[in-house]
Amino acid sequence: MLGALFATSTVQAEVEQNCRFVAIKAEREACYQRQEAALAEKRKQAAARDAAMTSSSPEQMNADDAALRATLRSICRGC
Repeated sequence: MLGALFATSTVQAEVEQNCRFVAIKAEREACYQRQEAALAEKRKQAAARDAAMTSSSPEQMNADDAALRATLRSICRGC
């Protein structure tokens, strides 16, 4: 979680750096809006990826363990 916070702050700093030096105000505001939309999309993808990694239920893990045990038992008879 701390890594995600650090990455977000780093990306946000890069966003500000890219748009800060645009001279025309309308273009600068458009730049900030584009960058914010891209940042929001990256955050959404990271949240979805984190949720997918932690979504394994104990029942699913038990089923996977049982399948692995059965496979190993068929390979190593008497081990």
